[in-house]
Amino acid sequence: MSVWVSKPGSHWPHHGGCGLGPAPTGWLCLGQWVAVASVAPLWLSFAPVADMIAHHFLLSTEQINWLSRVYFVASIPSGVVAIWVLDSVGLRWALGIYIIPAGITCLLATACLLESVPPPPPSARAIHSTSEKFLDGLKLLLCNRAYVVLAVCFGGGIGIFSSFSALLEQVLCVRGYSNEFIGLCGALFIVFGVLGALVLSLYVDRTKLFTEAVKIGFCLTSVVCVAFALVSQLQGQTLALAAICSLLGLFGFAVAPIAMELAVECSFPVGEGAAAGLIFVLGQAEGVLIMVLLTALTVRRAEPSVSTCQDGQGPLDWRVSMLLMAGLCTLFSCFLVLFFHTPYRRLQAEASASCSIQEDMSPATVDRGDGGRAPHSSFSSPWVST
Repeated sequence: MSVWVSKPGSHWPHHGGCGLGPAPTGWLCLGQWVAVASVAPLWLSFAPVADMIAHHFLLSTEQINWLSRVYFVASIPSGVVAIWVLDSVGLRWALGIYIIPAGITCLLATACLLESVPPPPPSARAIHSTSEKFLDGLKLLLCNRAYVVLAVCFGGGIGIFSSFSALLEQVLCVRGYSNEFIGLCGALFIVFGVLGALVLSLYVDRTKLFTEAVKIGFCLTSVVCVAFALVSQLQGQTLALAAICSLLGLFGFAVAPIAMELAVECSFPVGEGAAAGLIFVLGQAEGVLIMVLLTALTVRRAEPSVSTCQDGQGPLDWRVSMLLMAGLCTLFSCFLVLFFHTPYRRLQAEASASCSIQEDMSPATVDRGDGGRAPHSSFSSPWVST
């Protein structure tokens, strides 16, 4: 595991390839990122009870939906700034961007992280960072066909999942499902998503089958998304919907960390912050478009219904919107499977760097007093444990 991101021109003291791996402070850094991420679900605070909020404050559900969309809109410029900070001044100050929503985390980040790079480096390649500068890195990303394909498809997946999370209650309450059951579906979506991401990440970490895992995960997610589009329009399908939401999280969330890692692999030597961050920004932009499109395609139904929505207005028909969501998910999956092909550039560079270090540090032999030969190294460093 490596959660450190090096900035251009950063170097670790030469240590002969010994002691490579995650630094103990890496776990502190990971904990801080988790604390920051815990603030992110605030944008979904009203989505699970959008109809009740609309009824209580005499608003329309469309106005409530903008409380979620504003998160996407704000994430685009702030995401670009975060990419620049991460690649220009390092991880410590990138965490500082979250000073307002996560002041405690910012304090921990600036007080406990004394360096922008960890001792020891997480890999052989990281000893001498070759990350491109911010603008140069963005140009390389836009000229990288494999990265563009991955960014568009995975960014679309982020947009679809964000829209699904924000609109789930409005889609299901029309068919008579209670807010308690809809909340359970949302919880299953997240819990199984975390489980899937954990299992698949451990598997890919051992096998390095990044591309295969992402493509298969996308395809399975598309199948489940089609199932949700159909079953969500039926009444009394509680068990089926609970299972579908669980599988959607299991397959969809499992792809996310692997796709981010794959973005770094196919875009090397561009910095990790730019490679992963640009996909996130693109995902927010696509999320805005998808959510606006899905809500725009709904129509009010005049006939009697079993709706449990409490917004005080006629129930909405989400059939066309859900079919469109499933179609977009399938389109992104097919496009990724057919057109995404890339070598693992970062792994190749790390392998080459590791071999070079081993050659440089191969033990020389010197004469001993007893006429024998003993290995001797002219290198000593405080980074190497004896």
